[in-house]
Amino acid sequence: MQHEAILIIDFGSQFTQLIARRLRELNVYCEIHPFSHYPAFHENIKGVILSGGPASVRDEDAPRIKLNGMMSKVPVLGICYGAQLLVQDLGGEVKSSQKREYGRAKLDIRNSNGLLFEKVSDQSQVWMSHSDSIARLPENFEIIAGTETIPCAAYQSTDKRIFGLQFHPEVVHTEAGMEILKNFAFNICGCRGDWTPSSFIEETIDSLKETLKDDKVILGLSGGVDSGVAALLLHKAIGKNLYCIFVDNGLLRKNEAKQVIETYGGMGLHIIHTDASQHFYEALRGVSDPEQKRKIIGRVFIEEFDRQAHKIDNVKWLAQGTIYPDVIESVSVKGPSATIKSHHNVGGLPEKMHLKVVEPLRSLFKDEVRRTGMALGMKPELLNRHPFPGPGLGIRILGDISADKVRMLQEADSVFIDNLRKSALYDKVWQAAVILLPVQSVGVMGDERTYENAVVLRAVTSVDGMTADWCHLPYDFMAKVSNEIINNVKGINRVVYDISSKPPATIEWE
Repeated sequence: MQHEAILIIDFGSQFTQLIARRLRELNVYCEIHPFSHYPAFHENIKGVILSGGPASVRDEDAPRIKLNGMMSKVPVLGICYGAQLLVQDLGGEVKSSQKREYGRAKLDIRNSNGLLFEKVSDQSQVWMSHSDSIARLPENFEIIAGTETIPCAAYQSTDKRIFGLQFHPEVVHTEAGMEILKNFAFNICGCRGDWTPSSFIEETIDSLKETLKDDKVILGLSGGVDSGVAALLLHKAIGKNLYCIFVDNGLLRKNEAKQVIETYGGMGLHIIHTDASQHFYEALRGVSDPEQKRKIIGRVFIEEFDRQAHKIDNVKWLAQGTIYPDVIESVSVKGPSATIKSHHNVGGLPEKMHLKVVEPLRSLFKDEVRRTGMALGMKPELLNRHPFPGPGLGIRILGDISADKVRMLQEADSVFIDNLRKSALYDKVWQAAVILLPVQSVGVMGDERTYENAVVLRAVTSVDGMTADWCHLPYDFMAKVSNEIINNVKGINRVVYDISSKPPATIEWE
């Protein structure tokens, strides 16, 4: 950690990443580490947050850490499980209670002079999610807030260095959550808020120059935000020694390959373009299983990337657009994920080609990647593009894949996306897609009876893709899109709209 930082110790809460994202929004650098393995303290660590978690502190095998060392050095904030762990380990008592709280509650602030609740209104809404309750605080601790249901919703030590919250300040349902985290970071820990895109860019470029020197680096450019921002950072650091390999798998959106080459080439990047669409189509012929399709797309991509990379002499590094959530996932509380999506990074290539890996974005969340891209001068239309799956249209064509199906889907998708932009709806949607179904239906065009394909329009709103709601697009807009697709895309005679939310459905269909 080069910057002043807050250390977040993860006990398995589904909201732990949100704590970090909220702090980063305040320009406060923070890192998440599992309770089983976290770094030694040093002068840059200004505070510690103990996350929530699914366990009960009363369980024999509940996760625990040594608290004394950290509490003597920096302020500590416990959230839910973290708050209960502090109480129990410091001599208080936590009990299973009939007075359980889930969902919204009103905060009754008992100590308006407390540092943690400065500028927080009494009776503001908070979000609870706990079954155990704090029955008795340790010595030299005091209650600073309760709710209608529980007397101790928040507490502090009398020296105002240790704090606990039974609610989640990091979720949007807690109205003053950002203010509470801001108070902890600035008023209590003394952070300055020096984690900014400009400071990240400057430090990263200096670090890349020092690490890479005159070595050659290859990067798989996809046209997505992560690979694009990573490429620009590397370009600023090493210039002509960066080689961007763009593999056109034939499963991109309409005209996307041309746009990627023109856009990034116009920024001065050296792009090696290979049209491998026929290779992908041949490998995918007759394959309908979604996971099999993903594996084939990943394998063929590696083959094509490797082929192009070997044309460049003396390459020593492979650059990847790995971002912080990918890093966290690999060292999560529950251990490495059982399934790593093979299309996220060019897995296997570093070992196969005997390359070292450089990951300029590995400390950033997605929203920070966009902020960095903006500071680098990337256009908003590039940075604010909807997420697009690594396997591309390959998992939006249900069933087997052919060049004709890709054509149909590209045309229909183009109509949908173009109309979202023209109607000023694109930026109000988190992700939009068209899915080609393995279904044909009867239709009438002119005096002729047709038996052609059906497509599904999918549009959702979301913050991070973990949950999503279907978009209530205007009826006249959907009618226009439907008519335009059916009238202009040969092979499609029916358009339907997906009104499923996640959960229980997923955003993509495969």
